Amino acid sequence: MKFIDILKYIILGIVQGFTEPIPVSSSGHVFILKKLMGITTIDLNFEIIVNFGSLLAILLIYKDDLIRLIKNFFKYFKVKNEETKRDYKYCWLIVLGSIPVGIVGFLFKDNIESALSNIKIVGISFLITSLFLFLVRNIKGIKKDKDLSWKDAVVVGLTQVIALIPGISRSGSTLIGGLFRGLDRDTALRYSFMLYIPVSVGTTILGFKDLLEMSNIHDLVLPYGLGFIASFVVSYFTLRWFIGVVKKGNLIYFSIYTLLLGLIILIFM
Repeated sequence: MKFIDILKYIILGIVQGFTEPIPVSSSGHVFILKKLMGITTIDLNFEIIVNFGSLLAILLIYKDDLIRLIKNFFKYFKVKNEETKRDYKYCWLIVLGSIPVGIVGFLFKDNIESALSNIKIVGISFLITSLFLFLVRNIKGIKKDKDLSWKDAVVVGLTQVIALIPGISRSGSTLIGGLFRGLDRDTALRYSFMLYIPVSVGTTILGFKDLLEMSNIHDLVLPYGLGFIASFVVSYFTLRWFIGVVKKGNLIYFSIYTLLLGLIILIFM
C-alpha cells in the first residue's frame, strides 16, 4: 500500500477521533472528507475500527463511573442501600435508553444510510444540529444522576435514533435531549456517553466478525492500526476538552460551526 493511501487512513482516524465526542457529527465529517479526497475504497470495517478507538477512549475517561456502576449493580442483589439502589436503577436506564436505537438501527440502519447518504442531506442535517444546539445554549438543568427517570431515558434514547441520519450528531442529539429534559450539563453529557457504549460495543462485535473474514486482512493491519491509534488518542483528548466546554455552557460555538458548515455544503457542494 502506498504512503498516501496509509495517510488517508490516518487522517480519517483523526477526523473520527476529533468529531465523535463533540456535537458536530463524526459520520457527516467522514462523509464530507471522503468526498473531498475522492476516497471510495475505504470500507465500513475501517469505520468500525476507528469507532472502536473512540469507544476505548470514552471507556477510559469514564472508567471510574463504569466500575462503580457494574459493582453496585451486582452488589444490589445482596446489599440494598441508597447507593446500590441508585446505580442499579441507572444501569437499567442505560439499557432502556439504548433500546430505541438498537431496534431501529438493526432493522433500518442500512436503508436509512442508503436513502439519505448524499451531500445535501448532510448539509441540512448540520443546519438542524445547529438549530437545536442554539436552542439549548443557555439551558441549565438541575436534575442529577439520581433524578434520572424512565421518561428521561426514553426521550434521550429516541433522540439517539435521529442520529442514524448522516450529519446528525449522536453526542449532540442525546446531549440536547438530556438538556431539554432538565438534566444538568454534566449529568446530560455523562448519560449521553453511557448510551453510546452499549450500541458501540454491539456494532464493534459485529464488525470484528466481518473483519476477520476479510481475505486481505494482512494488507490492512498497518493502515487500520494507525487509524485506530489516531482515533483513540484524538478522541481521548477531545472528550477531555469537551467536558470542560459543556460545563462552561459554550455550546453556541458548535451551533455557529455547524450552521456555517451546513450553509457551505448546501451552497458550494
